[in-house]
Amino acid sequence: MTRRAVRSLLLTAFMLGLAGTVGGGLRAGDANRDVVVLPTTGIVDTVMAGYIADGVDRASRDGAAAVLIRLNTPGGSLEATNDIVGTLLDAPLPTIVWVAPAGGRAASAGTFITLAGHVALMAPATTIGAASPIGSDGEDIPGALGDKVRNDAIAKIRSIADERGRNADWAESTVSEAVAAGAAEAVEIGAVDGLAATIEEVVAFADGRQVEVRGQPVTLQLAGLGTRDLEMNPFQAFLHLLSDPNIAALLFSVGSLGLLYELAAPNFVTGILGALMVILAFIGFGSLPLNVGGLLLIGLALLLFMLELTVLSHGLLAVGGIVCFVLGASALYTEPGTPTAPDVSVATPLILVMTLTLMAFMALAVVTVTRSRRRSLVTDGGFGAGGTFVVPAGTPGEVRMPLAPIGSVYAAGEEWTARTADDRLIERGTPVRVVREEGLTLIVEPADPAGASA
Repeated sequence: MTRRAVRSLLLTAFMLGLAGTVGGGLRAGDANRDVVVLPTTGIVDTVMAGYIADGVDRASRDGAAAVLIRLNTPGGSLEATNDIVGTLLDAPLPTIVWVAPAGGRAASAGTFITLAGHVALMAPATTIGAASPIGSDGEDIPGALGDKVRNDAIAKIRSIADERGRNADWAESTVSEAVAAGAAEAVEIGAVDGLAATIEEVVAFADGRQVEVRGQPVTLQLAGLGTRDLEMNPFQAFLHLLSDPNIAALLFSVGSLGLLYELAAPNFVTGILGALMVILAFIGFGSLPLNVGGLLLIGLALLLFMLELTVLSHGLLAVGGIVCFVLGASALYTEPGTPTAPDVSVATPLILVMTLTLMAFMALAVVTVTRSRRRSLVTDGGFGAGGTFVVPAGTPGEVRMPLAPIGSVYAAGEEWTARTADDRLIERGTPVRVVREEGLTLIVEPADPAGASA
């Protein structure tokens, strides 16, 4: 055998071996193909949009047979919804959207996302729909703006339904008339493809179905394939958690309280932590239908709590703060203003827990401040023999609210109701001195008689 023949034989053997290796690798890859599951719950925000886009891309690179989005959402950001819909419509592999678990929903933005999947399934006792755009108080958006928002949403959802061969008329009604449907009804009217109670049922239902991926027909071959969950990474999960309406409300309340405490008793720690919590809360508010009125009520409540620690009100300011806090927390979120926005509110048990906690905190704070004031007055001789609270005669003060003849003065470290001893008018800012005390009212006279008006 010649040297040339030997080289040709060796080269042929090498090429056959390489082909066998590549072929074996392809077969192994086929054998390892699976269905990638993306658990997708909560508010639709930019974090969720990025997570789904990354998950679809990674599943494609890994050679997955399909992506299964397990969806449960009340809705969310319009921008994020558009991004997710775009990802699903242009996905390089088949996508399955499964509304689950039982009791879950695909409301508002979830309707758009579900209709955009190549295969759309729902678990029993789930709902879909109610994507009608309304104003911040639940009313129809009037005039040209309302028509523009509504028509844009209708055109978008019809185009999605037409692209996936689903009931476009029903899809339009979810926007124009806020129609919603249960799982069985959605299957009957052609809004989704079928029912599935478990992931195994989802895979079995989708197996053998023909879909169109980027204009090319693809037959799903999922029989015998396993499933693999691809969760959000810790950073994504943390940012997505902020869009939870309860977490955002809690962060804002606690953070604002920390900032107010920093103003009352500077220590940097509560100020820094409070500012961080408020910033994180506003990140969450960005994906929620925030009611500025509710936010201001919570801010007013916290301001009243701080004033309670500096002004003698015998708990009245704290009570007013509690009322403002409950009203603000209950009205923190509005009705959805876009067809994708979620219909959310702060959970009643959370409002109750936060209210009771604030009441306990304020009761402790008021008792502590009162005892501190009394110890100070005892040191200064401010209590009578019976232990009653007394501002000594001659104590200097300053008029805070004009005395005509009744107003208020600042004396002995706090603000008091006061009136003049001889019914004269004393203007704000005038120095006075205490003549005597009648109950909780101080009787005062000008420190400089020339500073009062007749």
